Amino acid sequence: QVQLVESGGGLVQAGGSLRLSCVASGSIFSINTMSWYRQAPRKQRELVATITSAGSTNYGEFAKGRFTISRDNAKNTVYLQMNSLKSEDTAVYYCKTYLCRDIGLVVCSDYWGQGTQVTVSS
Repeated sequence: QVQLVESGGGLVQAGGSLRLSCVASGSIFSINTMSWYRQAPRKQRELVATITSAGSTNYGEFAKGRFTISRDNAKNTVYLQMNSLKSEDTAVYYCKTYLCRDIGLVVCSDYWGQGTQVTVSS
């Protein structure tokens, strides 16, 4: 019964900013890596950013210097701060986390959010 709920998407003008949030809820034992992916029409899904449980981060080349990923472990939440947005950032943004549940035994797998639309107007 794990659920990832995303929020923060919307319409913004080029050069503007948005902050996306993703909250994981349910019977969660632990969370390892949390990530953001995006998929634009007629393009493959691509990695935006990842953050480990220790706080180490990695970014796609297009995101470096503009986007910042962070997490609040107490709230099981990951954020993506997006600045200096460009029209080519328009996509559905998905939250993904590799987490573990304790249901008598520990079971770990990837979980995905429903996606949130980000539209950047030029």
